[in-house]
Amino acid sequence: MQGHPEVIDCLKDLLRGELAARDQYFIHSRQYEDQGLTRLYERMGHEMEEETQHADAILRRILMLGGRPDMRPHDFTPGESAQEMLRKDLDTEYTVQARLKAAMALCESHRDYVSRDMLLAQLRDTEEDHAYWLEKQLGLIEKIGLPNYLQTQAGGPSGS
Repeated sequence: MQGHPEVIDCLKDLLRGELAARDQYFIHSRQYEDQGLTRLYERMGHEMEEETQHADAILRRILMLGGRPDMRPHDFTPGESAQEMLRKDLDTEYTVQARLKAAMALCESHRDYVSRDMLLAQLRDTEEDHAYWLEKQLGLIEKIGLPNYLQTQAGGPSGS
């Protein structure tokens, strides 16, 4: 199936964004692990896996539409402190949201409803899971203070 070139180019850009988000979550998860923040490490590992799934879906769609994927992640600068990493991750999710919404409109204009629906599922995941969780974490830091928040993220696995 041959897709519209504008849609394919847009999907390529989204793919690069998902790969960058995956890589950002990857480095942040390992930084949390190094700092002994086990619960944040586990959550960011989960987020990294979900971003990989998003990238995989977009990659497969590009291939199906006859495009050549661009696997170079967008540039990003990892955070250093836990609070900065959470903020950068939330900013990334907001950027992804905006790009997904624009891409959905483009797909709609070219009557590519399958791509639009795939992106809608990713938008829901981004808004209802990723961004929401990050907003809650930053809100907790404001309410209980960074030292108390970090104490809740240290220790054994989240199930213990």
